Amino acid sequence: MVALGAVIATLLGFALFYGLKGKKKSIDSSMKSSENRICKSDSGKSTDIIIVGAGVAGSALAYTLGKDGRRVHVIERDLRQPDRIVGELLQPGGYLKLVELGLEDCVSDIDAQNVYGYALYKDGKSTKLSYPLGSFNSNVAGRSFHHGRFVQRMREKAASLPNVRMEQGTVTSLLERNGTIKGVEYKTKTGEKHTAYAPLTVVCDGCCSNLRRNLCNPKVEIPSCFVGLALENCIVSFHLQIMGMLFWQNLHLSCFILSVAPRFAVWLIFLAKKYLPFPTVKWLNI
Repeated sequence: MVALGAVIATLLGFALFYGLKGKKKSIDSSMKSSENRICKSDSGKSTDIIIVGAGVAGSALAYTLGKDGRRVHVIERDLRQPDRIVGELLQPGGYLKLVELGLEDCVSDIDAQNVYGYALYKDGKSTKLSYPLGSFNSNVAGRSFHHGRFVQRMREKAASLPNVRMEQGTVTSLLERNGTIKGVEYKTKTGEKHTAYAPLTVVCDGCCSNLRRNLCNPKVEIPSCFVGLALENCIVSFHLQIMGMLFWQNLHLSCFILSVAPRFAVWLIFLAKKYLPFPTVKWLNI
C-alpha cells in the first residue's frame, strides 16, 4: 500500500519537470519562453506539453493543464486498468486536493468507501481514532478504493478534454539538443517508432523510471514492502482498521485491513527491509 498520503504527495508534486537539463523551471515560465514556438510530433500534431506516464500524477497534471488550454500529449506504457495492491487509501487532505483540481468525481462510481478514521487493535484491546473533520462539509472524508479503478477514472477525465491526447506507447528516450530536452522517442503498442516534440516534457513514470537516470543519478532505496492479500466476501466492521501487531518467530509485524469496496477488502502486512526476504508462502500456509 502506498498510504495515499502518497496521492497527496503525487498531486502536490511527485512528477519531475524536465525543461532544461540540470535546471528546474516552472510550467508558466517554460511556456512563456516558448509561446511563439510550435512543436510538432512526426504525426504533424502540435503539442505544448508531453507527459510521460498516466498514473495519478500524470493524469491529474494532464487534466489541469488541458483545462488551462494547453495542448497535452500523454504517453502511457499500458492503458489497461492497473491490477495491483497499491495506493488504496486517500486521506481527507487528498480528497480536498481532488476537489481543488476539479477531480472529485474520480472517486465516484468505483465503489469507494468513506473513511473517517482508524480502529487500532493490539493484545485484545482496541480504540478508535477519528479524523478531525468537524469544520468541513459532510462529504469530506478519506476514501478507500481499488487503485486501478481510481487511476482509470482519472485517465478518462483527462482524455475527455479535446486538447488532451492519451496514447499507449513506451517512451524509450528523451530527445536532447544543446542541453535542452526537446521531446521524446517512443514505440507504439504495435511496435512503431515515433518522435514527439514539445517546449516542456514532464516525466511521471514512477519511482523505477528509466528516463530519470539520463538527467540525474537517482538512488532508489526500498526500505520496506507490503505483502498483500485480496479478501472477497469480507465484511469489515469499520471503514478502516489497523489490526495491531502480528508475531512470527519473534518478528514484530504491522497489519492493515482496508475495505476498498462492498464485501471486498485488502489485508496488508508491513515488512521492514531487515526482515527481507520473508518466507511469505510458507508463513501463510498457501
